[in-house]
Amino acid sequence: MTDHLFSSLQRLSEAELDNLQRLGYQKMTEIQARTLLPALDGSDILAQAKTGSGKTAAFGIPLLQKLNPRFFGVQAMVLCPTRELSTQVAEELRKLARWQPNIKIVILCGGVSIGPQIGSLEHGAHVIVGTPGRIKDHLRKKTLEIDQLKTLVLDEADRMLDMGFADDIRHIAAHTPESRQTLLFSATYPDNIEKLSADLQQQPVRVTVESVHSGNSIEQAFYQTGRSDKAALLIRLLSHYQIQQAVIFCNTRQATEDVSRQLKDAGYLARALHGDMDQRERDQVYIQFRQGSLHCLVATDVAARGLDVEELQAVINYELPRDPEVYVHRIGRTGRAGHKGLAISLTTPQEEYKVRAIEDQTGQNIELHNDAAIDSIANTPERPELVTLCLAAGRKNKLRPGDILGALTSAGGIDGKAVGKIDVLDFVAYVAVKRPQARAALEHLQKSRIKGRAVKVRRV
Repeated sequence: MTDHLFSSLQRLSEAELDNLQRLGYQKMTEIQARTLLPALDGSDILAQAKTGSGKTAAFGIPLLQKLNPRFFGVQAMVLCPTRELSTQVAEELRKLARWQPNIKIVILCGGVSIGPQIGSLEHGAHVIVGTPGRIKDHLRKKTLEIDQLKTLVLDEADRMLDMGFADDIRHIAAHTPESRQTLLFSATYPDNIEKLSADLQQQPVRVTVESVHSGNSIEQAFYQTGRSDKAALLIRLLSHYQIQQAVIFCNTRQATEDVSRQLKDAGYLARALHGDMDQRERDQVYIQFRQGSLHCLVATDVAARGLDVEELQAVINYELPRDPEVYVHRIGRTGRAGHKGLAISLTTPQEEYKVRAIEDQTGQNIELHNDAAIDSIANTPERPELVTLCLAAGRKNKLRPGDILGALTSAGGIDGKAVGKIDVLDFVAYVAVKRPQARAALEHLQKSRIKGRAVKVRRV
């Protein structure tokens, strides 16, 4: 299998290969090439892989292979640390499952009402994707049965343990058959991951993918300044590097709020993303940024888990993380798939020990710049090219992306080329529209009927 093409996998049917090709899957990533064969053969997998490595397909393809579409009991489960990652994984699994008829994938996460989830489970499900806390709630209420489970996946297991989910994970696993296959994916290998693997897995195949990015695809720059001067320097750096979109990392909820407010005062469309926000607001902020209608997302590490934005221009560490591995994980969100990326870090003299730890972790010599070469005056940023509109209907209302596109482009509507990404959640949907057409699109949707009824629409 030297060419690492999906077509070289004898275990995949023609229908599945055709679907993979339509989705753009041709050559396997390193994690896929090293895990798919043993996983398809039924082995447990213990893999070190980061977001962006292609790990969803690495566990999704074997998981879907084992499903019996005619049996509407839960046969596979993916545990994730956050709802954002759960939603992203479920979306990818639905695409990967298109070659099979009538596969039902249900998301079970906290932060939203449990009632609709119970109703959805009553109609059966093949695959569950969700957070440990909410899945444990369903087991306690006896609204979920997993005694027929064939595959258990732990995605970003290190973060689930960091968030205190160890007991919940073990509780859930205890409700599944001992004969199940367990696939564990983690960005790091601390001792508690080894312990969890020993408790849940049988002779796992171990795979380590050191990095998913070539080091030279990401330009890294470190700027040292005083703590009170950081915000002003950040705004000058955004202007100096002509950054149109960036994820800005802070270590605390309060810092995300403070920095996003300072960016707004400077003319940037910026939103904070942290774990204390309610789930609906987190979904909206995440989608706004992914659809390209925000300049800056100011986030904590936990809130940003699962955040995956194509061709992200820059990552900025407003505050350096305490763990140097987290630094590597943060900057790995830019410079993907052959694109150039930019990672800027702001540091203070008191944080020199963090810089040295990053040097040890990455094996590079870090040069600390001052702000003398940075433009002293920041230009007003251009507005984002896109605007996000929110519709008060979603997947549970049988709404599909094609329905929204059709309504936007119907008689008297706008050109389809002005429509960007469309995200349909359970009870709400978001669509990106080019800024010059946004007002016309909003007014047209407000007058239109979708699926035979009027739907409330607002600009986010």
